[in-house]
Amino acid sequence: MTAPEPLAAVLWDLDGTLMNSEPFWMGAEERLAGEFGGTWTDEDARGVVGIPIDRAAAAMVAAGVPLPVPEIVERLVGSVASEVEAHVPWQPGALDLLVELRDAGVPCALVTMSYPSIAEGFLRACPPGVFGAVVTGDQVEAGKPDPEGYLTAAERLGVDIRRCVVVEDSPSGIGAGLASGARTIGVKVIVDVPPRPGLSRTDSLQRLSLERLRSLAAGEVFDDLTP
Repeated sequence: MTAPEPLAAVLWDLDGTLMNSEPFWMGAEERLAGEFGGTWTDEDARGVVGIPIDRAAAAMVAAGVPLPVPEIVERLVGSVASEVEAHVPWQPGALDLLVELRDAGVPCALVTMSYPSIAEGFLRACPPGVFGAVVTGDQVEAGKPDPEGYLTAAERLGVDIRRCVVVEDSPSGIGAGLASGARTIGVKVIVDVPPRPGLSRTDSLQRLSLERLRSLAAGEVFDDLTP
């Protein structure tokens, strides 16, 4: 009897990882703060990368935006959804890798703390059949760095989370991946990816391939960021 392939599924973050949408979020935040005479710095923007949108909205309230959190969420999500609908800014290598995994029969899931309107715009730009499950921010009780989203995705795919690979770019997402028990890759995009035990690191999806993901699922840890 042959052993099962170690790679059961690949679980993907969306913003920053598969598409370079962080500038959309940062621009929307800066415009909203400026509308009320406030300042939203690059440091402020980086500080909310990867966290649930309601927490980012609360940070904007603390920075002086005089709106309720739900209204800030609605306005940010609406702005980003419109931009994604008009143009999906794919990260280099993302589309090719998703198609390679689909053609090899490796299931993928999308796990994002963004809202459905953003995920739906992205999914409409994807080739058919690349995702077998989608978990959005409104479908979980606890956002990243809690592992609930990734555990939910593995459950929906019917796979063992310990045989999955999580691909993330933010500290909170990386924390969620590691806490879930999945093999985790941190991709350096906008924020730094400090080394952590068991964490693989890279600077581009173009460095990843089906074979490398299989090796990672089998126990390899690699680091493309260390000289």
